Amino acid sequence: MVAEKETLGLNKCSDKMPKRRTKLLAQQPLPVHQPHSLVSEGFTVKAMMKNSVVRGPPAAGAFKERPTKPTAFRKFYERGDFPIALEHEFFARQGVHDMLEHGGNKILPVVPQLIIPIKNALNLRNRQVICVTLKVLQHLVVSAEMVGEALVPYYRQILPILNIFKNMNVNSGDGIDYSQQKRENVGDLIQETLGAFERHGGEDAFINIKYMVPTYESCLLN
Repeated sequence: MVAEKETLGLNKCSDKMPKRRTKLLAQQPLPVHQPHSLVSEGFTVKAMMKNSVVRGPPAAGAFKERPTKPTAFRKFYERGDFPIALEHEFFARQGVHDMLEHGGNKILPVVPQLIIPIKNALNLRNRQVICVTLKVLQHLVVSAEMVGEALVPYYRQILPILNIFKNMNVNSGDGIDYSQQKRENVGDLIQETLGAFERHGGEDAFINIKYMVPTYESCLLN
């Protein structure tokens, strides 16, 4: 009798187990097989395949800051050859403006030698360096006679970077942009510099500026 009860209990359990399993299986969603996507470059044979995903183009890096190159001034400063202990940025910046202020007739003959350092400074694409260089250029064109006209043949070396950053203004919305008072807004400084080039560059200045910066509008003709 005991054996018969045990067999009956096992049979009942065996009858119930499949029902529970079927209910659990019915509740669980079946796994959906996702097709494997193949990442490919654009305009290639792989890009035409069924499961291929075309990778977007890489960033051009037009506004990416470039690393600074070692200079003799930096080497002498770090080595301790100069009898100064403050940051060299102030001395370098103020020294340039002092030479432009008191250079007089000595500035015009050395204009061709200034183009490469100016170009290298702008090509760093560092916002602070660009602002300092633009202020130096504005001072340079008024430092002596004919300097503005002497810079016209070198617009192709100076203006390409200005064309890239010309529209980079600070969008502060309803707030106050204090960089305007400090003259640290790159877009405004570029507009001021191009205007100074046109005013002091002679009759050929505007057409050469317009060739390198197509969005520039004359500050004299308007």
